Amino acid sequence: MKGHFFRREELEKKLDNVLNKTLGEVDVNHVFNKTITNPKVTGIAGDVIEQSVLGFPSDNLQRPDLNVDGIDTELKTTGIRLSKKEENKYEAKEPMSITAVSPNQIIFEQFPTSKFWHKLEHMLLVYYHYASAKTVKAAEYADFYIRGYEFHEFDEVDEARLKNDWEMVRDFIIEIHNTYDIPENQYTRLSSELRDRLVYIDTAPKWPNPPRFRLKRHVVTNIVQKHFGDKLEQLSGRYNGYKDIDNKCHSITMQDADKTVENLIVKYGIKVKDIKKLSKSINEAIIVKMFGGQSKKLNQIEMFSKFGIIGKSVTMTVEGNRTEDTKLFAIDFEEWSDSDIAFEESSIYDYFANHQFLCMLFEEPSIDAPLCYNKFIGFKRFSFSEEFIQNDVRKIWEEVRSLVLENRLIETVLLSKEGKPIINKKTGTIKTSINFPKSKENIVFVRGGGLDSSVKTEEVNGIKMYKQYVWIKGSYIVEYLNRVQLL
Repeated sequence: MKGHFFRREELEKKLDNVLNKTLGEVDVNHVFNKTITNPKVTGIAGDVIEQSVLGFPSDNLQRPDLNVDGIDTELKTTGIRLSKKEENKYEAKEPMSITAVSPNQIIFEQFPTSKFWHKLEHMLLVYYHYASAKTVKAAEYADFYIRGYEFHEFDEVDEARLKNDWEMVRDFIIEIHNTYDIPENQYTRLSSELRDRLVYIDTAPKWPNPPRFRLKRHVVTNIVQKHFGDKLEQLSGRYNGYKDIDNKCHSITMQDADKTVENLIVKYGIKVKDIKKLSKSINEAIIVKMFGGQSKKLNQIEMFSKFGIIGKSVTMTVEGNRTEDTKLFAIDFEEWSDSDIAFEESSIYDYFANHQFLCMLFEEPSIDAPLCYNKFIGFKRFSFSEEFIQNDVRKIWEEVRSLVLENRLIETVLLSKEGKPIINKKTGTIKTSINFPKSKENIVFVRGGGLDSSVKTEEVNGIKMYKQYVWIKGSYIVEYLNRVQLL
């Protein structure tokens, strides 16, 4: 490891000197020169930090890069972006690759001495701001600023969660080796069969390409935001995996099933202005209180944030039907129109593939009944299947991209039966429709929305429109949830 030994204070001095400078400015060893002949070279930011800031060549060995005061330390140069959901907050640009899965070696490893944990136990994270909504060529990384660094060590809770995940992967591979004469033929199952069980990590790419362990994007985002000052609420209790959450949900259901929203508001001491005029956000507030939290939203709680859990309330009729469709998230047209992004690298894939959905089920006594009379049924947790993601979700992503990239977006005036333009009575504006995929033909579809129908804040291909959201049919959610047991 010649040239890789450092004192911590020496590293801190080197990195302090490059903060808030661009990667191009600190590239004293002209690492960016290789982008002239190889414009799509990967890992250029990490190469600059290693070779021009710290002064050593890169390698691909399965051991940490540095030895800092006698401690093996893994160096990770990580891209961060400003969040479009939360103002003035950074988020991870992508998952963090850790090390190769190596099926023929992992079956003989124990977590404390594994190559995986040896890479993660002590890390030096260097953050650069990827200040572009679209994919850029390697040379353009020279304009990105270095915004921070930290010596990161996972606490005991995080270590237990990582151990739990890693052992799932190892045990899955051991089972394959013990069951099949040619275990290599079964490796294709690795990423898909464990996806909905792994909390902090995943494995990518898929076989036949050799997969690597990665920290999920939302886990890296949590590390980033904590470094830059964001504080999340800690819950009491121990949550090492999804089963622990399931057990808590079961316990809550045993106590609170059949209580009305009004009953729950009283029980958990939630303050409201008018019990007969509740907003839908009250359901999320109730979930937080049920888990013993004080925050307003689930994503403000450490466990839910790190586990990538998205809370949704589902209200059903007495007959068991879904009363309405579900809005998921706003479309980032800059990203969706980036022709260099593959589907598996997109935000919509990340949303559906790398999150668990915790549904709080309610039953309404009648369509006209105030929300406070809805009755709590229980919880169901699920993740979307790879088949659904590759068929229904990919379809919508490709259709929207095609409409935008091929300049085929069309705005049409909506007409009455008499053939006259339909006027919005509140604002006096003419109602129009844009040829995005609609719910009539799709399970996943696009629908616009806003607080003021006269204000169109989005503009795509010269067409002004409301903010556009990805939605999913309520009937499909019910059908899907009917296959999932109550927790």
